[in-house]
Amino acid sequence: MSNKLEILREYQQASSKLDQLKSQEAQIIHSDDPKETKDTVVIRPQFGNEMHHLNEECMQLNMILEAMDASED
Repeated sequence: MSNKLEILREYQQASSKLDQLKSQEAQIIHSDDPKETKDTVVIRPQFGNEMHHLNEECMQLNMILEAMDASED
C-alpha cells in the first residue's frame, strides 16, 4: 500500500465485498417461509465474522485516506 490509488482500490474492493455479504444476508432473511408472518424477525448472521473484519478494514483504510487528504492540504 504505497500510494493513495492502491489504498483507494483496496477500500473499494473491501466495501464492495461487504455490500455483497450484506445483500446475501438480506436475501437469506427474506427467503424464509413467506407465508409465515411474524412481528419479530430474528437475524442470525451467517457472515458475521467476515462482515466485521471487512467493516474494520474499511474503517482503517478510510482513516488512512482521510489522513492522506489532510496532509495534502
